[in-house]
Amino acid sequence: MNRKGFTLVEIMIVVAIIALLAAIAVPNLLRARLSTNESTTQVALQTVATAQIAFRSQGATYGTLTALGTAAPPFIDNVLGCAAEPCAKGGYNFATTANDANTFCVTAVPVAAGVTGVRAFCITEDGVVRVGAAAGTGHDACQALLSTTP
Repeated sequence: MNRKGFTLVEIMIVVAIIALLAAIAVPNLLRARLSTNESTTQVALQTVATAQIAFRSQGATYGTLTALGTAAPPFIDNVLGCAAEPCAKGGYNFATTANDANTFCVTAVPVAAGVTGVRAFCITEDGVVRVGAAAGTGHDACQALLSTTP
């Protein structure tokens, strides 16, 4: 018997195996992406806090993300320090919600909740990244939230 090619049953078995592997891998990939976005966001907020301290050392007040990004030389990159807030980076929208001579607050909320991130974050002049912020969270509300580190 001279057979060429595959039978329908063999092809269906291969397709079923591939579908099973995809069903296992895709949710893990999505969870990994969310985790990466959240980690990147926390690091970006820490970078903003450091930039705010450096910005204030050159002037009398803390700055907005736009001011940090458009200073000469800039304190943060032009993606995080965009021309008009909120600034989108890594699946999160970053915005300055309060800043003056003594305080600042920057929030980061997912662009699409559950898709680009699950948790929202904020940071103030104490440099502690806190979780649970909402868009527009003010300074005092941010400081009342729990820290992301134990």
